[in-house]
Amino acid sequence: MQYTQSIKAIRASILDITKVVDKPEDIEQHVRFIEDGLLLVDQGRIEWVGEWEEGKDKVPDSVRIRFYPGKIVMPGFIDTHIHYPQAEMVGAYGEQLLEWLNNYTFPTEARYKDRDYSKEMSKFFIKQLLRNGTTTGMVFGTVHPESVDALFSEANKLNMRIVAGKVMMDRNAPDYLLDTPETSYNQTKTLIEKWHKKDRLLYAITPRFAPTSTPEQLEMAHKLREEYPDTYIHTHLSENTNEIAWVKELFPEQDGYLDVYHHYGLTGSKSVFAHCVHLEDQEWDCIQETDSAIAFCPTSNLYLGSGLFKMQEAWKRNVKVGIGTDIGAGTTFNMMQTLNEAYKVAQLQQQKLSAFEALYLATLGGAKALSLDHLLGNFEVGKEADFVVIDPCATPLQQLRYDNSSELIEKLFVLMTLGDDRSIYRTYVDGCLVYERS
Repeated sequence: MQYTQSIKAIRASILDITKVVDKPEDIEQHVRFIEDGLLLVDQGRIEWVGEWEEGKDKVPDSVRIRFYPGKIVMPGFIDTHIHYPQAEMVGAYGEQLLEWLNNYTFPTEARYKDRDYSKEMSKFFIKQLLRNGTTTGMVFGTVHPESVDALFSEANKLNMRIVAGKVMMDRNAPDYLLDTPETSYNQTKTLIEKWHKKDRLLYAITPRFAPTSTPEQLEMAHKLREEYPDTYIHTHLSENTNEIAWVKELFPEQDGYLDVYHHYGLTGSKSVFAHCVHLEDQEWDCIQETDSAIAFCPTSNLYLGSGLFKMQEAWKRNVKVGIGTDIGAGTTFNMMQTLNEAYKVAQLQQQKLSAFEALYLATLGGAKALSLDHLLGNFEVGKEADFVVIDPCATPLQQLRYDNSSELIEKLFVLMTLGDDRSIYRTYVDGCLVYERS
């Protein structure tokens, strides 16, 4: 398939959320739904969006109109936490976090020292993202620089926006996966200079989590952040109660888990912490005060028995949150299935997650969490043209429920609870068609 930049005209129902909000109850007033809409894309950017009748004369005679009747065009989904090397171990049975890492994750990640293997699995991973409508991802590699080179190389062929990084890990893991403070610094620096801001690629400095980095390595991560202040920090935080107790043993001089990262200068507006299931009050305060972000990973939190993320607390404290599938503790690449689980996490806390709030978290809210809302997340003119064409009636059951739904929010909720990769009809990255459902 050849990907070429040109003017595109998309006719379908169009749905997005037009504004970043501070409260979930404000989302509905910013939902834009155009029953018969037109989306014009030029050179990978949104040029115009509106009613078909209003915009049809704007389409040049030479441009073919891609008409998707009965389909909904939405911004591409944004996955704020995912491990590409773990795709091949999804569904590993019967463990919680620390045992799962030792028994399944580390042996799997050892294979990514091989450049050809990393290239093969990068291709598979990106295809899975696209077939599930995910157009932007914040991605863990492995400790091997080869893993990140391969991923960035494959993503760059599509001009896909990926934020990724090499794992930094110098203790409490098998010898075959350890680096050192010096090698992690040097390899990360080389990768940053090679890939960060190359086309649409961005780099994340990636200590796996506090227990697998010595203070010396965290100092190196801080040094990198100071040298390259527009890079990201991507790591894990407060996922599991045994993990939290372990961090307190390893860093007794710090005031809790998050204070380890904060002490080493790793909080901030481009710092994304996955999970945050068991945050203490002062940790919530620190995340808010430093403008750090959280990746809420409902499927993996349930699968590993980690606990229930407090989404309402995040809203209350004005903390940025995006959704993460967290493959491979998470069990699906699909954002709709992930949002289905997020709804259940809320239900178990006697709370609600509306379809509009879920759509926000998976698109514009995710963009905000990654400090990319000026580029992604809705169809504002000038933004990057990453979008997905949704089939809301992809299965007989979805068709039945759609026919029995009247309001838009109900139809979206049915999509969120019953949808999966079959609901993804087309995926566009940088204005170009990159996936077609067969």
